[in-house]
Amino acid sequence: MIDWSAYRHFLGQAVPAFATLSPGTVEGLTTLDNAAKTTNRLDAKTRELIALAVAVTTRCDGCIAVHSKAAVQAGATKEEIAEALGVAVALNAGAAAVYSTRALDAAEKADSGA
Repeated sequence: MIDWSAYRHFLGQAVPAFATLSPGTVEGLTTLDNAAKTTNRLDAKTRELIALAVAVTTRCDGCIAVHSKAAVQAGATKEEIAEALGVAVALNAGAAAVYSTRALDAAEKADSGA
C-alpha cells in the first residue's frame, strides 16, 4: 500500500516544481479548485466527498491522497466516505454498461461499413 502521508509530502514538493515549469497550468488548476468553493452552496465535507469519489473514478492517487485527508478534516466519517465511494463504484459500473453499448454500436457499424 501507499504511504499516503509521504505521498502528500512528495506532491507538496513536486507540484510547485511542476508549476515553475508550467506556471499557467498549475495556476489554472488552482483557479478551478478555488472556484468550486466560492458559492458555499455545498459545505466543505460534501465537496470533499464528491472530490474523493471523482478521484476514485479517475484513478488519481494524488487526488485520493489530498481529498481523503481533506474529507476527514472536514468531518467526514469512515461510513460517509464509504457511501461516497459506493456511489463512485456504481457510476463506474454504470458507465461501463453505457459505454459497452457504444462499443457494440461501433462494432456493428464497422461490420456494416459505416
